[in-house]
Amino acid sequence: MIRTGTTRRFMEGGVGVALLVVVAVGPLFLTDNWVKNILTQTFLVGIAAASLIFLSAYGGMLSLAQTALVGIAGFTLANVVTKNAQQGLNLGWNPWLGVVIAIAVATAIALLFGAIASRSFGIYFLMITLAYGVIGFYFFLQVDKLSGRAGISTVDLHAPGIVGPPTADPARLYYVALVVATIVYALVRYVVKTPFGMVLQGIRDEPVRMASLGYNVPLHRVVAFGFAGFIASLSGVLYAWWQGNVDPASVDLNSIVALLIVAVIGGLGRIEGAWLGAFAYIVINNYVRGFGFLEGSLFTRLGLDAAHFSTYIGVIFLVIVLVSPDGLIGIWGRVLRLLERRGRPPSAVDVQPAGRRS
Repeated sequence: MIRTGTTRRFMEGGVGVALLVVVAVGPLFLTDNWVKNILTQTFLVGIAAASLIFLSAYGGMLSLAQTALVGIAGFTLANVVTKNAQQGLNLGWNPWLGVVIAIAVATAIALLFGAIASRSFGIYFLMITLAYGVIGFYFFLQVDKLSGRAGISTVDLHAPGIVGPPTADPARLYYVALVVATIVYALVRYVVKTPFGMVLQGIRDEPVRMASLGYNVPLHRVVAFGFAGFIASLSGVLYAWWQGNVDPASVDLNSIVALLIVAVIGGLGRIEGAWLGAFAYIVINNYVRGFGFLEGSLFTRLGLDAAHFSTYIGVIFLVIVLVSPDGLIGIWGRVLRLLERRGRPPSAVDVQPAGRRS
């Protein structure tokens, strides 16, 4: 008989492959709005959420610094590759060199962030990483040479040839973002099964016991934070190309909370929740803000319109958390368990009379 766990992995694998095939041919039948504004954004936001979920699910570290790391990569890229922009260093270097520098800078800063916060746990770790996020926002807001309030524009015009500019052919960035998201997913799944990943999960559950066994707990947490920063830097590079400009508003407190909401909606317990939550959030964002289908409804009579998007996403967030604390991926898990119970033949215990059970 096929074991339950094997059946679930087979079903999840089949659904995953089917979704990958659908999104791979998406530009052939989807509108430009879905290609550029929904799915491409889902891929890159999902990568940022994956960095957050990796730390939370496998390291026990809920970090609010990931948005700052996304911004650091985006601002670094913008300063290095742009020319004749109103703000920034305008170095005009090779786009691929800019990508390497952006990833390296964001990863190095993530390692520094991790080194400072590595000995903190719980609410203290959360507050330290929130401070990182706020510092990142005010740094780029106040340092006019690197950004200033207006930010840096025309980043998309200096993207590598394989990418764009994205405004001319959105499908190019779509496929680049899809490939990067797939690689990030596979990389995270691989890392958590390595000895480092197993130790990290042990530290998540029993840090004192792991330290007593001789493992360097702070060092593992620093490396995990650096790896998550590397993932976040990929999202920052893609975001700069997709948006075309980077400004402090993209890393403000609202953006920090939005990324956390994405991760919680999808599910903080599994890496798949990153893209599931990103898709749900972005679809809600796009269609609730349009709001034409609710004109004249009870919502508008109550004075609620697209300007109250935060209210709607808050209500939806609350409903999802109440129904499934594990997010949308938790609902998917319940569906799989229900299908398994229905498809599984009754066991010997199930068919024995009550009096004869051991």
